[in-house]
Amino acid sequence: MQDKCGIVGAYSHNKSHNISREIYYGLYALQHRGQESAGISAHNGEEMRTYRGMGLVCDVFNNGNIEGLDGNVGIGHVRYSTTGESQIQNSQPFISKFDMGNIAIAHNGDIINSMELRRDLEKEGIKFQSSTDSEVICHLLTREYSKNHDMVESIKNVSKKLIGSYSLVLLVNDDLMVVRDPIGIKPLSLGQKEGITMVASETVAFDVVGAEYIRDVDPGEILLINDEVHSFKIPKAPGTPRAHCMFEYVYFARPDSILDGKVVYRVRKNIGKSLFKEHPVEADVVIPVPDSAITAAIGYSRASGIPYGEGLIKNRYIGRTFIMPTQEERETSVKLKMNPIRSELEGKSIVLVDDSIVRGTTSKALVNVLREAGVKEIHLRVGSPPITSPCYYGIAMATRKELIASDKKVEKIRETLGVDSLGYLSIDSLVECIGIKRNELCLGCLTGEYPTELPADIDEYESCRC
Repeated sequence: MQDKCGIVGAYSHNKSHNISREIYYGLYALQHRGQESAGISAHNGEEMRTYRGMGLVCDVFNNGNIEGLDGNVGIGHVRYSTTGESQIQNSQPFISKFDMGNIAIAHNGDIINSMELRRDLEKEGIKFQSSTDSEVICHLLTREYSKNHDMVESIKNVSKKLIGSYSLVLLVNDDLMVVRDPIGIKPLSLGQKEGITMVASETVAFDVVGAEYIRDVDPGEILLINDEVHSFKIPKAPGTPRAHCMFEYVYFARPDSILDGKVVYRVRKNIGKSLFKEHPVEADVVIPVPDSAITAAIGYSRASGIPYGEGLIKNRYIGRTFIMPTQEERETSVKLKMNPIRSELEGKSIVLVDDSIVRGTTSKALVNVLREAGVKEIHLRVGSPPITSPCYYGIAMATRKELIASDKKVEKIRETLGVDSLGYLSIDSLVECIGIKRNELCLGCLTGEYPTELPADIDEYESCRC
């Protein structure tokens, strides 16, 4: 699974301060949200400069590439594609000229009616440079601005046309603007440091530069940041829900982040404790699938009294996008990513804790690796309920037919994976562990009930996602 993207925005009230370093380190802290491309745009009061490239943050901004990005205000982006292919044209920030100068945009989320909006814009003669939904948003904004010459009102008007998830940072000349969609699917936080105002997908971006987490950007909030922070609200229809993505808490966010006031580490530890409460078992050791299940495994160990141990060592130099074309090579890729410690596993009964099961192919291969290492019994415990439906809001997990739980009951999944027992966390326990009301969470991938309407061409959209 991959999440579409991490974003950072920063404004220094000291006009001579170069903000690009803070943005660079903030992106570095958000590298887990996207390893495909990275980019920064900065404005020095006279002109906007941008540098983008394919690869990791440290690779894109090597050889002094950051040195020319002078300015006291800027935005940054790390990307994994869900809408738009993996190529330099689709890297962000996306830049466009408009009536009053230049606009740069960086986007975390997915606009599920973007193809329909794109076709309408193309009929009006607008030419596209990329295949991303972020460029669609950019053209809608500049077109709206040409009518009313007010960017805040333009954002409000464009938001009425967008279906999906969007947390945005925009550099409108030398103003920093921030937008979170009205139901708050993707996270976005506000921080401050010694005359610097920052926003980021996760609070870890503040920690690395010594900024203080102030609050979350509210769902449906627009921030205009220059010499002061101005807040505006996107008009919402009565009954508009909040729908924070539950998968941010289970898997995507770093455990040391705070999302919508909830400490992710605490959520995952509680998930482990609840897993033991719902699915107790006798075993010799609790072992996580590293790295995302480590905290839940600690929680399971503490609740059960079963010792926590390392049985799998992760090769952190193998990226999340590492894909092999043949079955034999895919099995090899699992061994490259996860190597068992035979001395800790042989002859033992283990509780294997994972954050989720999507297709099941990696889980099955990992079970085979553990069996080859001499494990006697494998009791798999999963820190999320069964994933039965696709996500349309920025997580590229799988199509419905690829999801192992879309047409299989738990016992059949257990047989398919070859484990001795299998226990998923219940939805009720997940909601309790997160600490946010059920009607304020997006649980679409678990229930098939989505917080927004789905366009008529959703099947076409799903088949085109990259």
